[in-house]
Amino acid sequence: MTKQYPTVSEEYKKAVEKCTRKLRGFIAEKHCAPIMIRIAWHSAGTFDWKTKTGGPFGTMRCPAEQAHGANSGLDIAVNFLEPFKQQFPIISYADLYQLAGVVATWVTGGPEIPFHPGREDKPEPPPEGRLPDATKGADHLRQVFGVQMGLTDKDIVALSGAHTLGKCHKERSGFEGRWTENHLIFDNSYFKELLSGEKEGLLQLPSDKCLVSDSAFRAYVEKYAADEDAFFADYTEAFIKLSELGFADA
Repeated sequence: MTKQYPTVSEEYKKAVEKCTRKLRGFIAEKHCAPIMIRIAWHSAGTFDWKTKTGGPFGTMRCPAEQAHGANSGLDIAVNFLEPFKQQFPIISYADLYQLAGVVATWVTGGPEIPFHPGREDKPEPPPEGRLPDATKGADHLRQVFGVQMGLTDKDIVALSGAHTLGKCHKERSGFEGRWTENHLIFDNSYFKELLSGEKEGLLQLPSDKCLVSDSAFRAYVEKYAADEDAFFADYTEAFIKLSELGFADA
């Protein structure tokens, strides 16, 4: 079924267009694409299908949600984006945080992901504990992404490919290091590194390694390592699903 997106005004559409251009320049200058994708993910990834709570509705602006253990350091992204909110007050925080993830993907060489505006800000953050734990394996990923969010195995592996960007910081996650040689380029190198095994200086978390050890996940890892276009296409589909959880349901 086709999703029914809310109608936004021409003024809103123009504000999104202008904000997009300014975000492109800012993210490129600050080299902050990884944390912009992280705020988009962590905002959306709290959605729970059973209760229809959480999700990409701007609650990361709340200090209580920023204080969740999995969100350590995301106050930096919130502060980066606040001037854009002040410049374009018509745009909801919910849309702004997801738009930042879309722009960050494109700026670093990834796919151009269609963006659908119209999310409304919610007042209360979701409870802590809904985001994935990097120390756990395949069953946990399927519980969080599959049962809780309603995503597929393909979505899980494709979304994991965003680890081609960024790095872990010990003070935030307990881990240190980057997944790929160039952590500011969006490509399929994450999957190539997974298949080549552990390498000195690069990171593989338990949640990464299970993508190779689980046969269903591994099939997608092999596909994306061999075909970057296939990865980009599936990532685009999965990112849209994630960023629209609870929004414009079919």
